Amino acid sequence: MMGLMASDETRTETMRSTTPGEATARDARVPGEAPGAPGTRAWTTWTTRLLLLGIVLAALNLRPAITSLGALLEEVRDGLGMSGSVAGLLTSVPPLCFAVFGVTAPRLARRFGPGAVVCAGMVAITAGLLIRPYAGGTAGFLAATALALMGIAVSNVLMPVIVKRFFPDRVGSMTGLYSMALAFGTSIAAAATVPMTNALGGDWQPGLAVWAVVAAAAVLPWIPFVRERRAPSTLTPAPDPSDEALEADEATGKPATARPADRQAKQPAEQPPLRITRSRTAWALAVFFGLQATAAYITMGWMAQIFRDAGVSAGTAGLLLAVIMVMGVPLAFVIPRVATRLPHQGPIVLVLGVCGLAGYAGLYFAPAGGAWAWALLLGVSNCAFPLALTMVGMRARTGAGVAQLSAFAQSTGYLISIPGPLLVGVLYQHSGGWGLPIALMSALMVPQMVVGFLAGRDRTVEEEAAR
Repeated sequence: MMGLMASDETRTETMRSTTPGEATARDARVPGEAPGAPGTRAWTTWTTRLLLLGIVLAALNLRPAITSLGALLEEVRDGLGMSGSVAGLLTSVPPLCFAVFGVTAPRLARRFGPGAVVCAGMVAITAGLLIRPYAGGTAGFLAATALALMGIAVSNVLMPVIVKRFFPDRVGSMTGLYSMALAFGTSIAAAATVPMTNALGGDWQPGLAVWAVVAAAAVLPWIPFVRERRAPSTLTPAPDPSDEALEADEATGKPATARPADRQAKQPAEQPPLRITRSRTAWALAVFFGLQATAAYITMGWMAQIFRDAGVSAGTAGLLLAVIMVMGVPLAFVIPRVATRLPHQGPIVLVLGVCGLAGYAGLYFAPAGGAWAWALLLGVSNCAFPLALTMVGMRARTGAGVAQLSAFAQSTGYLISIPGPLLVGVLYQHSGGWGLPIALMSALMVPQMVVGFLAGRDRTVEEEAAR
């Protein structure tokens, strides 16, 4: 009773000492923003919805540059005179660009603001998609593709950071939302590229260029956030025990711990970067990210061709690729929400891996006869990507830790994934069939399951980096 009375007195005193202006400023803060943080703007329902729209539209454009090419890879190869090995190099460009440019995203966000960097990324995607079909020759095609992938790379890294910073109490659901949008954009590009190409006269060039329109639409919601230049300082706040308690409560599903009143006015401050390479969890997550990315880019770059070589028509092969990708729409929303409620995400990793092994086995023995079943199984396995993103948000306590871990895991992971699609192209060209490439895909699934299980353990990179 005495505790209740004291609590009531505290609330009453707080209400008396708060002016209407202070209350308005408090209620208008950025979601997840620390009270009193410098450089925050008045945050209204409209701007919150605009940010949500921007996240969804950005996610929609993070894969069409790749899957639209996969659906028309045979036509592009014929049009540009590519060999199988050069086509394999083309399918390795995405992870190469993600590794090279993704690591620069946190630094660019600190200097220009995350909104400005994502907006610039959407502009780069638009320009690259518009230019590449008409660049003339393989070199120009590769350069324009790299420009689009540069924009995708920085946005890839900053999405978990933006979610962690502005929606700290909804990491699972927000990760699920943009992962679902990403999967939807991936599948739509795979399914619609061939029909749109036919509708535009059968030429592969306008069939690829049309996706620049979707990318241009994603630029608009980010324009109001370009001037949020002070926001990057909040990406590296000093660790606050109350923040850690709140985020730990979120990850375990326990009721949120109240933030002590004397810490509410604490200003964010710069913190030295973590020695992220000392964390075994960071390395496990980076390797897991790299191996799942290897599988994903082999799928996006070559799966339609595998089905076409098995006797499936071009349109149906595109639909099968779309089925693989569309499985991520519901599962990318469900898996992160389930993952944030589990103390260990390893069992989810194992289930996804078993589905992948079953899909590859079916693809080896009966690629055309059971094509739809194999597409469904591989689609489930492909959802290791939203799981990896969710674990990035769960394996660090602070926004600064998430930013470093996201950049490290994605950049290192994409470096690991570079040889995979290229090696598949080389094996395909020299063996004359898909037996060896499918065996390679199956073999890579085993270490993916092992390191993913290790990355799913309940620990944080801050704890390990401090040892």
